[in-house]
Amino acid sequence: MTYEEYLDEITTLLTEIYDLEDAAAIKLVVDAQAADFFVKHDDQEEMRTLEQARKDAVTLFTDKQNKQKTQESQQRRVHQKK
Repeated sequence: MTYEEYLDEITTLLTEIYDLEDAAAIKLVVDAQAADFFVKHDDQEEMRTLEQARKDAVTLFTDKQNKQKTQESQQRRVHQKK
C-alpha cells in the first residue's frame, strides 16, 4: 500500500479499536508523523502492512495514554506542593 494509504489505515484502526473520533485519530497520526515516527515506513514499502499498521496504532495510542498519565502525575505533585 502507499504511504498515504498506510496512514489512513492506522487512522481507521484507531477509530475502530479505541473508538476515537476521527479528528482525535487524525491528530495522533499527524503528531506522530511530525515526530518522525513514520520515516522508515515512508522509505521502506515492506513496512506498510496491515499487521504493522495494527501494531503502530496500538503503539501510538499507548504512548499517548502514557504521556497523559505522566502529565497528570506531574500536575498532582505540583498541586500537592502548594
